Amino acid sequence: MSFEDIIPLDALFGKQAKPMYGENTSSKNGKKKKVDREAMQSAIMRIPRMDVRVARDLIDIGVKEIYELQGRSAESLMDEIKQVRPETPDYRLAYLRMGIYFAENDPPEANKLHPSVWQD
Repeated sequence: MSFEDIIPLDALFGKQAKPMYGENTSSKNGKKKKVDREAMQSAIMRIPRMDVRVARDLIDIGVKEIYELQGRSAESLMDEIKQVRPETPDYRLAYLRMGIYFAENDPPEANKLHPSVWQD
């Protein structure tokens, strides 16, 4: 048994060890990416191809269930979101339109469940 088996030399000399299999190597400063668990686990995420950031925006304005999108206008939802967070990008409007379509149509057509279909 060598000394390195007990304590890695990298730990002694301050060198950063190579990442082990399964460790997060995507971030540059060693921090894990923040995950919005509430938005990921929300009912809104049951909408195919829904963006987590759009789900977070909907939760922030009080929309927590898919049925709450029925009868709503995507533009009015976007206005409410922009009141809470003015820097919200406009591409999210397509996701809102797609979500409203999903909420109002049972069963929805599969070819309409993509945000690019709902772009202006």
